[in-house]
Amino acid sequence: MKKNHVLLALLWLALPILAFAQSKNDVAAVKQVEALERQRFEAQVKKDYTILEKVFADDLVYTHSNGKQNNKQEYIQSIRDGKSQYDKIDVETLNVRAYNDGKAAVVNGTITITLPNKPDGTPNLAHLKYVVVQIKDPKKGWQVVLWQSQKQPEVKS
Repeated sequence: MKKNHVLLALLWLALPILAFAQSKNDVAAVKQVEALERQRFEAQVKKDYTILEKVFADDLVYTHSNGKQNNKQEYIQSIRDGKSQYDKIDVETLNVRAYNDGKAAVVNGTITITLPNKPDGTPNLAHLKYVVVQIKDPKKGWQVVLWQSQKQPEVKS
């Protein structure tokens, strides 16, 4: 009888750990999405439209830090037209959480975007916090369905 109580007590202590354990698919998804986030930022800088067409879902909602929203076609066109220009994107923090057995992921992080210089020649930097939702489509792979960003104050040194 005492053995049953001990086993029951151990199981009771292990329940919180088991409840938060990630599946193998979730762990794999985290690694995939981390790599894809970096690849997407690089594609935005290099204007690699093949990658951008693939990684953005057809129903993308892209909300810029100024509140303006674009769909997939509008956003990619804004890069083509030079309205969205990126000289460099530095990832400062990147946190990925996977859900639904590795079929969905929520990403949050901070980036610094180097934009073309201001008219007076001074550097033009944007510090952003952002949230991304990615869904794993069985045929298309991981795709961004939502982007939301917020400007952060400039860090004075």
